Amino acid sequence: MTVRLALCGLLWLTAGATLGTVQAQQSVQTPQTAQVQATQTRTAGQTQAAQEQQAPAAGPALTAVQEARAQAVGRTIRCPVCQGLPITESPSDLSQSMLRDLRGQVAAGRSDDQITTYFAQRYGDTVLLDPPRRGVNLLLWAGPVVAAVLGGAWLLSYLRARERQAAPTPDAGPLADDPGDDTPDAYLAQVRAEAGRRQP
Repeated sequence: MTVRLALCGLLWLTAGATLGTVQAQQSVQTPQTAQVQATQTRTAGQTQAAQEQQAPAAGPALTAVQEARAQAVGRTIRCPVCQGLPITESPSDLSQSMLRDLRGQVAAGRSDDQITTYFAQRYGDTVLLDPPRRGVNLLLWAGPVVAAVLGGAWLLSYLRARERQAAPTPDAGPLADDPGDDTPDAYLAQVRAEAGRRQP
């Protein structure tokens, strides 16, 4: 445990020193680099403004039925950035972009299967909240069932073995000091006989 903590501390110090060196190198600017950065920032802002004018944030105008369908399909697609949130509920920029793309496909008349296939091909099967049951995903779906069957079989064999160990052995006959008769009178007579032998 202490070795692990020491290694973590050493790693943290190394990362901090590296970050400090990089920041020091970045802080040294010449007037030319400052001018280039200002130009790049201005150009990026102009490009973003032009893109926002070309593609509105909401995507294409949809009818109420199409919007409901887009929302329903969007609830089956996971945001790659967020953990387990559908793109309809995620606030990330990527999910909003995916939602605009989805609305465009609904407006183009694509079916739900075509849309989900498109997103699965583009982002992988992990983007689907209900992934298909094939390939590696089949192991994930079948794994719990196989584990339950194997666990049940093990439990059954364990209980049967325990039952066999606790089962009484067959009657081997009377013991050597057994009076031979289990009736109370015979037992009482034997006790009296033994008690009489012990008294002086």
